[in-house]
Amino acid sequence: MRFDPPLIPATLVQRYKRFLFDAVLENGTPFTGSCPNTGSMRGLTAPGSKIWVSEHDSPTRKYRHMFEMIEVASGTGSETVGINTGLPNRLAEEAIRAGLIPSLGNYPVILREQKYGRNSRIDFLLSGEGLPNAYVEVKNVHFSREAGLAEFPDTVTKRGAKHLEELGDMVEAGHRAVMIYLIQRHDCERFRICADLDPLYALGFERARARGVEAYAVRCRVSPQEIVPSSLVPIDGI
Repeated sequence: MRFDPPLIPATLVQRYKRFLFDAVLENGTPFTGSCPNTGSMRGLTAPGSKIWVSEHDSPTRKYRHMFEMIEVASGTGSETVGINTGLPNRLAEEAIRAGLIPSLGNYPVILREQKYGRNSRIDFLLSGEGLPNAYVEVKNVHFSREAGLAEFPDTVTKRGAKHLEELGDMVEAGHRAVMIYLIQRHDCERFRICADLDPLYALGFERARARGVEAYAVRCRVSPQEIVPSSLVPIDGI
């Protein structure tokens, strides 16, 4: 996906109340904007960091600017990391349609936000004649504390554990169930479930895998011009 209009560079002052951030434009103008990521954003909120924001002129929006990506230190020097949790579903669909996940590439129908499980919605329901329905859940990944390694989750996620259990239920009902971990950074060559920060999620992942849930990790090239799913990376333990 390309950003149109292009993103605007700024310097982060602080991110606070989960939904808000303060920053300064290159011309010195300070502003407050909205943060489309209510998670911990561990390692991605250092004051003084270079960030990029989108600009919106809708009269219904309280804040004109939205936090989209941040530059962080990396084993390769620096890396641009996408933080907008509203984008991974769109990027995952691009990855599926581009054939980056070969076993999903032959499904002609992709439905979004379908009801299933225990009062939940699945991100994608894939179907096709002669093919088992495939229930696909997408998780945003941007946490990395070891060079070349992306991890999820970066904090406790009871909702994420619930999704793993529901995906296992779909497999036992005769369908396919798939977890896609969408990595909004390109400096990671491996992916791992972060058991030390959320041991219950890690146990849920192991149980889901044992029940037949598939898992894939897709990394993206991220720049202020575009975010593009580029390749699968191996998942530790699989």
